[in-house]
Amino acid sequence: MPPDELAAFAEQLTFALDDFQRRSCEALESGHGVLVCAPTGAGKTVVGEFAVHLALASGGKCFYTTPIKALSNQKHNDLVHRYGPEKIGLLTGDQSINGDADVVVMTTEVLRNMLYANSSSLQGLSYVVMDEVHFLADRMRGAVWEEVILHLPDEVRLVSLSATVSNAEEFGGWIQTVRGDTTVIVDEHRPVPLWQHVLVGKRLFDLFDYRATRANKASRELLVDPELLRHIAHRREADRLVDWQPRGRGRNRGRPSMYRPPSRPDVIGMLEREGLLPAITFIFSRAGCDGAVKQCLRSSLRLTTDEERARIAEIVDRRCGDLPESDLIILDYHEWREGLLRGLAAHHAGMLPVFRHTVEELFAAGLVKAVFATETFALGINMPARTVVLERLVKFNGEQHVPLTPGEYTQLTGRAGRRGIDVEGHAVVLWTPDVEPAEVAGLASTRTFPLRSSFAPSHNMTINLVQQMGPAQAHKLLESSFAQYQADRSVVGLRRGIERGERMLGELAAELGDDAILDYVRLRLQISERERAQSRASRLQRRRAANEALASLRRGDIITITHGRRGGLAVVLEPARDEDDPRPLVLTEHRWAGRISSADYSGTSAPLGSMPLPKRVEHRNPRARRDLASALNSATARLDVPTGRGKRSGPEKDRDIDPALAPLREQLRAHPAHHMADREEKARLAERYLRIERDNEQIRQNVAAATNSLARTFDRIVVLLTERGFITGGGDEPKVTDDGRLLARIYSESDLLVAESLRTGIWEGLDAAELAGVLSAVLFEARGDTPGGRDGVDIPTGRLRRALNQTRRLWSELRADEQRHRITGSREPDDGFVAAIFVWATTGDLSSALAASDTTGSGSPLSAGDFVRWCRQVLDILDQVRNAAPSAALRATAKRAINDIRRGVVAVDAR
Repeated sequence: MPPDELAAFAEQLTFALDDFQRRSCEALESGHGVLVCAPTGAGKTVVGEFAVHLALASGGKCFYTTPIKALSNQKHNDLVHRYGPEKIGLLTGDQSINGDADVVVMTTEVLRNMLYANSSSLQGLSYVVMDEVHFLADRMRGAVWEEVILHLPDEVRLVSLSATVSNAEEFGGWIQTVRGDTTVIVDEHRPVPLWQHVLVGKRLFDLFDYRATRANKASRELLVDPELLRHIAHRREADRLVDWQPRGRGRNRGRPSMYRPPSRPDVIGMLEREGLLPAITFIFSRAGCDGAVKQCLRSSLRLTTDEERARIAEIVDRRCGDLPESDLIILDYHEWREGLLRGLAAHHAGMLPVFRHTVEELFAAGLVKAVFATETFALGINMPARTVVLERLVKFNGEQHVPLTPGEYTQLTGRAGRRGIDVEGHAVVLWTPDVEPAEVAGLASTRTFPLRSSFAPSHNMTINLVQQMGPAQAHKLLESSFAQYQADRSVVGLRRGIERGERMLGELAAELGDDAILDYVRLRLQISERERAQSRASRLQRRRAANEALASLRRGDIITITHGRRGGLAVVLEPARDEDDPRPLVLTEHRWAGRISSADYSGTSAPLGSMPLPKRVEHRNPRARRDLASALNSATARLDVPTGRGKRSGPEKDRDIDPALAPLREQLRAHPAHHMADREEKARLAERYLRIERDNEQIRQNVAAATNSLARTFDRIVVLLTERGFITGGGDEPKVTDDGRLLARIYSESDLLVAESLRTGIWEGLDAAELAGVLSAVLFEARGDTPGGRDGVDIPTGRLRRALNQTRRLWSELRADEQRHRITGSREPDDGFVAAIFVWATTGDLSSALAASDTTGSGSPLSAGDFVRWCRQVLDILDQVRNAAPSAALRATAKRAINDIRRGVVAVDAR
């Protein structure tokens, strides 16, 4: 290959290479692998494109992998535009175009499957580009990236492109370890400067005092703009003064506030006036994104010219022309189209894919000027804007609302500033009274996004490793993973801690002399622990007795409150309602009325007597309390009331209920160290010795857990698969059975359950729609705000119901086996999508299918985007069944199911 390929490549570009791009390309041309870590929009993909150039120039092959199909399609289109369709191929789960080409763009899973299958397509492979390689931290899919890196032939040069991560050197060190000569290029410089702002009401402020920062060049610290701080302080002071005003009654009685956040139309209008469009506004909910567009449509906001509206209409009609009119009505197509014509759109995973991709095309073309998006937009395709707006600095993580991390903030705001178009990018945070400028400044100025491996052996990975290389080589490969590399680096620090502890133990042992004092202190600690356990048991026993006594009290009972500041005589006004935590309502002799608990009452105190009460007691009325307290005092005058009532009891001395305590105390008194003159001084040293000894033992356990943890998990899975007949033999030379080879061809989170169902034949005899239904139960997982279910779902046919019950019984068996072997369990089947996909496969009617997805009858069916996404996941597993099922009849049924599902909205724009 001629040495000036970089010069030839650079001549084709419309811009000059940055320093980091040039250094990366030079390393690649010199025969090194490269890891490039740079901010979003910095131009990392140029390095990947140079690998494509080198492969074509040398007569070799290049595979360009991306994490999602949309990115694969976008990169395929870019390369076809540059090199022509005959040289560029595309392989995703949905499409296969020119798969034997010299350059093939594919999703990472496709390359992983090729490597396990030892595909002939790997012959002549020179370069592999892994775009967005930081996806290996993804909990669900991240292991695939490590599998590819570890399995690639040594002669293949790897080009890894990553977002800026704070442990790039660690990640690069691992790649160098497993792939050999690799140059690590880290560049944190943004080609388009990013300015940070805060929008308070309708006024836009700089977040930082950039003038002061420029004046003090010696300090790298960014100071918050004092004008912003003053303005917020004035707003809060005005709000505080309003709070002092007299409050009215009724609905407006709560705390008033002068601050009203700007509406979305106001925000977009302000950005338009300031020349800050196009903009992405991140809203952390799908409904919020849709609602934002609706709010703008209700206003007079229009961001497009007549010419732009004509171009938008042409693109929308071209992309959506294949959708039937009946579906368009269900999908609110006309409102969506009107938003696009006005330059407005939502973007989230709940949208129909063709709608989402249309928005992407229009936004990239500069025709849509304002997009309201969930955070998935920041993780997806390359769609930068001039401005990014964050409405909130907290998001719902599926369980609770949590603050954005600095890494998330950087990733979201990194979309601002389009290289080659914008001179600068802008990040705008909307201020609310709970937002502190210092908090925003901390997010904006911190660069902490560490890459953490999510790699762990699965059933499919294990069977493929056994089939390809055997346990010994599999252990070596697992020990080479980034997960183990990170665990081993953490172990280095732990082992140093053990060494420090051992030194301290040696020094303390020299001071202590013999072991007598250690034995003595161990005995004391044993007695103390038993006494604490006894005290806890006694307290529990007393509380239980008090609760039983409280629960037995009846209206009119006169009692003594034995504990607390309310101590004294009292009468029960209302018995306890809850037997587990009884809290009767009482009135004391001091006119206090309220509920008491076991903390106030001794279980040994029986009622002193009883007294008559009015039919209705107004215990909140002071006069009624006075009269009743007087009646209580009169009633108790005739009773034998114990003295000293109302005083707080001191701690009760526990009688020994542990029979081992007395002999241990006797043993302690008889111990030789008990009579040492400097006993307590030595005992303090001994206690420190034993504390360090315990800490060291805990660290050793942590080291043992981290060391070779992946190999131990692999071994446990091998034992499970051997027990279930997927592997035979054992020892150092296990063999994969025919059933094991079936499992090796199933790539799913529920791989073992699918393989077991296929080999046991429980899905035989199902028709196409029924097979799709039972497979959907294996895959489907309801979102927090979408319907799903395992109970009470209406199953369309008896045959399908039997198949689902058999599948769930099989899952229960597998789950028990996984628990016995301490393996992460397979997810339980979920029937929430069964009816929907059954209706779609049998009728192709979108309205009926979406209605069937509302399994709870709550009026909340799946969104069209979620429906299509789950249909396509079912298509993927059906395709695997079509190729792997041992029964020819089942393979034919899977093929029919694929044809029945791949139609209408599911087939449109399948990219």
